[in-house]
Amino acid sequence: MSDMNKHHKSLELDKVLEMLSSHTSCEDARLAALELKPQPDLDSAQALMNQTRDAHMLLARFGGPSFGGLTNVNNALFRADAGSTLSLRELLDIAAVLRVIRAIVQWRSTNEGVETILDIYFSALVPNKFLEETITSAIISEEEIADNASPVLADIRRKIRAQEGKVREQLGKFTHNTNYSKYLQDNIITMRNGRYVVPVKNEYRSEIPGLVHDSSASGATIFIEPMPVVEANNQIRLLKNQEQDEIDRILAELSATVGSFANSIKQSYECAVELNVIFAKAQLAYAMNASVPEINDEGIIELRSARHPLIDKKKVVPVDIQLGKDFDTIVITGPNTGGKTVSIKTIGLLSLMAMCGLMLPVNDRSKISVFTKVLADI
Repeated sequence: MSDMNKHHKSLELDKVLEMLSSHTSCEDARLAALELKPQPDLDSAQALMNQTRDAHMLLARFGGPSFGGLTNVNNALFRADAGSTLSLRELLDIAAVLRVIRAIVQWRSTNEGVETILDIYFSALVPNKFLEETITSAIISEEEIADNASPVLADIRRKIRAQEGKVREQLGKFTHNTNYSKYLQDNIITMRNGRYVVPVKNEYRSEIPGLVHDSSASGATIFIEPMPVVEANNQIRLLKNQEQDEIDRILAELSATVGSFANSIKQSYECAVELNVIFAKAQLAYAMNASVPEINDEGIIELRSARHPLIDKKKVVPVDIQLGKDFDTIVITGPNTGGKTVSIKTIGLLSLMAMCGLMLPVNDRSKISVFTKVLADI
């Protein structure tokens, strides 16, 4: 907010934009809300106001679409497009963005009979259910790929489980064999360096033919992979390598698909952020019990029951203000109880808000003007 001019700040436009930003659902929309600039030209201000008006109408009639789950994935899209393989987290974030885009489009289709000025944004959203579901069915969490991400992966994992079962069964026989069990520190099977081993008392290490993998901190226990399971353990190791290769291949393929849709996703995301800001304006209007003013560029102000948006609703005193039609200067007099400053600030702040496309806390049929400069000396 550092670049907001001091007049806008002394009128507390920044605080209104803070309120606005609290109605957004994602970081980019929040920042966009905080950085709104008043538009001094009538057409721009009116276009913004019309967007808010239509979002407000949709909100009142159908409730708003949900924007939760929008994350900026531009960096990942750029890298996928350049041929990099994305992480599981990045792919899941992209699927989440696609889910939100699809949900917004679905929401709009339930009320598509109602025409709005926002359709330029809604129609620019391109859902991609195919890619969204390809990602979510292949990736369970940021740590785990699903068995059915590919037939090859399912097959490799089935073989791994079979080999592991075999190893455990052989070691189980081993730990329960009275000839051997007296040499063991514990009747348990454990893993060292990705291989199944048994804990052997140090003094009996030569009694158990096998490969030594590790010893306990005290040195009292030696972890040995008995000879009969070495081959099966080798099989598991090979299969695990194949599993990793197949996972890498799946992620590379998913990433390449993401890359091929990178532009479409990026543009849809940007439209969704834009819509999030517009609907935040409508929600703020709802919270302030605001209405749409008539905007002009002739300096005509006619506010009916204007309330300062930052004063507690229960305590705020509405004011009626006219300016610019029969006279262009206004002098407010009276004792020092804060009412005069509030009135002056209300005029300035509401002008700036209207120029940002925000509906105003005023009664219907109010008029407000755009100005090239709004100056305040308070």
